[in-house]
Order: sequence, then C-alpha cells, then structure tokens
Amino acid sequence: MKKAIGLFSNKYVIAFVCFLVWMLFFDRNDLMSQYDYFSQRQKLEEEKEFYQQEITKVLKDLQELSTDQERLEKFAREKYLMKKENEDVFVIVPKKDGDEDSKTLF
Repeated sequence: MKKAIGLFSNKYVIAFVCFLVWMLFFDRNDLMSQYDYFSQRQKLEEEKEFYQQEITKVLKDLQELSTDQERLEKFAREKYLMKKENEDVFVIVPKKDGDEDSKTLF
C-alpha cells in the first residue's frame, strides 16, 4: 500500500496519468473521435466501391450502345419514349392502391 501511495505521489506519474486522461477523453483526437473517424472511413470506402462498380457498369453500357444500333434504338425507346416516323407510343402507368381512380364504386 505504501508503494502505491509512493508511486502516485511521484510527480512524473501524476503528470503521465493527467496526460493520458487528457489524451483519451478531452483532446480533439480522443477515443470517441477516432471511432467516429474510423466508422466514417469505412462508410466512405463502401460508397467508393459501389460507385466504382456503377462506373464500370455504365462504361460497359456506353460501349454496347455506341457499337450496337439495335441496342441503342431499344434504349432510346424505353428511356426517352422515342419512336419511328409512323408509330404510336402508348405509355401505360400502373395505378397505385392509394389512388382514388383505382377504386371502383359499385
């Protein structure tokens, strides 16, 4: 017990403990901040991987659209509702369950 009291009465040990407490809890880079930085970094790396996959997919589609005329025509018809000169395009929009028009009144 006297060794423990003697150890904590040493000014270097007290300074080290104060420094350690300050760095772990009160500093700008404390433990909670480090954990937040780590979790934010993980999230950003996941987003980076997702966007890299999306870029690869879009570049593949771009390559196919620029080389295949039939695929380009299909894409234009589906996405932009384009049509040929003597065609009619009908857009069918499904009704939602919450719409007033979808309920029948009998």
